[in-house]
Amino acid sequence: MSAEIRKEIQLEIAHVLFIDIVGYSKLSINEQRAAVDELTQIVRATEQFQKAEAADRLIKIPTGDGMALVFYTSPEAPAQSAVEISRALKEHPRLQLRMGIHSGPVSGVVDVNERANLAGAGLNIAERVMDCGDAGHILLSKHVAEDLEEKRRMRLRWAAMAAALLALAAIAAGAVMFSRNRVQSTLVAPEKSIAVLPFENLSEEKANEFFADGVQDEILTGLSRVADLKVISRTSVMQYKTRAKRNLREIGAALGVVHVLEGTVQRAGGRVRVSAQLIDARTDSHLWAERYDRDVADVFGIESELAGKIVAQLQAKISPSEKAAIEQKPTTDLVAHDLYIQAKTLIATSAFSTPARESLTEAVSLLNQAIEHDPAFALAYYQLAQAHDQFYFGGADHTPARLALADAAIQSLTRLRPNSGEVHLALAKHLYWGYLDYDHARQELKLAQKSLPNDPLSFEILGFIDRRQSRWTESTKNLERAIELDPRNAGFLKQLADSYVCLRQYADAERVLDRTIAVDPKDSNMRAYRADIELDWHADPHPLGSTIGAIIAEDSREAQNIAELWLKVSLCQRDFDGATRALAAMPIAGCYEDWIPFPRTSCEGVVAQMRGDKAAARAAFTSARNEAAKLIADQPDYAEAFCVLGMADAALGNKEDAIREVRRATELMPVSKNAIEGALLIRYLAVVYAWTGEKNLACEQLTTAAKLPGFLSYGELRLHPYWDPLRGDPRFDKIVASLAPK
Repeated sequence: MSAEIRKEIQLEIAHVLFIDIVGYSKLSINEQRAAVDELTQIVRATEQFQKAEAADRLIKIPTGDGMALVFYTSPEAPAQSAVEISRALKEHPRLQLRMGIHSGPVSGVVDVNERANLAGAGLNIAERVMDCGDAGHILLSKHVAEDLEEKRRMRLRWAAMAAALLALAAIAAGAVMFSRNRVQSTLVAPEKSIAVLPFENLSEEKANEFFADGVQDEILTGLSRVADLKVISRTSVMQYKTRAKRNLREIGAALGVVHVLEGTVQRAGGRVRVSAQLIDARTDSHLWAERYDRDVADVFGIESELAGKIVAQLQAKISPSEKAAIEQKPTTDLVAHDLYIQAKTLIATSAFSTPARESLTEAVSLLNQAIEHDPAFALAYYQLAQAHDQFYFGGADHTPARLALADAAIQSLTRLRPNSGEVHLALAKHLYWGYLDYDHARQELKLAQKSLPNDPLSFEILGFIDRRQSRWTESTKNLERAIELDPRNAGFLKQLADSYVCLRQYADAERVLDRTIAVDPKDSNMRAYRADIELDWHADPHPLGSTIGAIIAEDSREAQNIAELWLKVSLCQRDFDGATRALAAMPIAGCYEDWIPFPRTSCEGVVAQMRGDKAAARAAFTSARNEAAKLIADQPDYAEAFCVLGMADAALGNKEDAIREVRRATELMPVSKNAIEGALLIRYLAVVYAWTGEKNLACEQLTTAAKLPGFLSYGELRLHPYWDPLRGDPRFDKIVASLAPK
């Protein structure tokens, strides 16, 4: 980025007008271009645009289905511009717009395409405000509405403009309720909000790194129990572990908090020194600092004292039970606590490791060691239950024995901390992940939220349950709440993108993934997923193919992390060489598709089938069939395993067996029980019918699947070899057309 551009977009407060064309995704490509061109002409003709551009105090950002105008003149500029645009629309009745306005920090970045771009809370919040509206609405954040109201008192001219604006300013805490499928979101960081950043380890022994992490973790955990505070979760704050890159104003804006706590830990022999400072992130000013020099055995007392002083400084209300929870020591054994912190980190990052089994296995080992050191270490049992349940739900070890291990850990936790928030949250996860017992899991989540008000996992799990029960609006609301508490959690953001993909709201999915990539531009999974949207949405495999090529060229080790999407695009492009290379990069654990545990041999069979190598295909599918049969022998109600078995039998020509097996899968996991996997199994039943020559039945099932929210897409039907037996059938063509971008 040139020096001129860097100067132009340095960090400062900007006044943002976000504009969106309503119904853009339903337009044809030509209509989309025409609508954007029409909007551009209207905007460029407005007085505010021309004045700001002439003064070189305006930056224009195209967003695909609209634009963002970033004014550096005055808070009134975007509001006046919105009114001018609204008036001009009277001459363009077909163009429906919604607009959102916010003033906040914006700074220059270099995006994934190595181009100069803008990022920051000013843009993000303006977009969220806009998302609250319908066609014809101009919405203000509470912050902007208050600023303009203050100016109104000095200038009556604002009164005329205010009548033309629909302002959202009714919520005292600075939050608004998003309409339709949008959710409650904090537009202005609440005063009682804090992020506890990783403490720097000043000890000579680097082995004390986990000890320093443990100090930060306990302070964060204690504060998160106070309902009157907003406390950012560990996953987001740990991304600021490298102190050299810290800019506290930017961090506060990115995390949506007013206060930041940072500190250092130095451990030598039997002594420990902990220094901490509380900072107002808005002004980068220090509010207070504390230093403790004590015996290392008193480190938990230091953590409790620090948490208590922060609560007092922020003037947060604290109940007796919250105060007691902060003062409760997690363990008396420092070695056990170090092991626990290591395991906790592994579990939190296991979803992004390849293979996840290794991370979870190591975490279980560390937690068992911690429990050997301190059998009364309740939180170690909580994390142990989490690890075992993830093993089971993720399919790495979907066995009754693994479920029993999770159950045993929860029983120990319940014995040590009966009726605690951790007990209720562990039970909720166990009931959901292990038994799909949604109703009881919901009850436990409500109880957990009372004593763990800042734990984003309770909202994430609730969002998952809502989604599986086809409560998509509620699901989005809960996932957004989880993201508010953990704004840089790529896993949460991906799950929200998954929801939009299932709803075939691809533009929304792209926006969420763009936000995810902004958090970590090198995240190969998210980069590939973002490119995959174009394959699903527009049947265009080229962005995914080129993105995968670029990722592998940058670092060949990343191939294993994107192997499944690499295989998908290779199959869609009939690229035999690419498919073979993708298979070679694939983890030995298999080629899972969503929650279906396809073994590696199943994907080998599909590639061999595509190449026309019948002998290799038969050998691979026979092996896949044997693996699936073993799963079913151990777990006779494992719906996903029946799907794998049926697909293998269909490829091997065992028609009756294949149809019976996948039908059994749909009976075990109907859409009414699981909206996501139920729809996925209907899709695979259609594949089996297609492979076994039952075109009528295949089209019937496919018609049903196309009407349900799910991962079935226009691009897949157009390009994937799965559907080759149906090509040329008018009924199939009609189904494909029904999913085509409108």
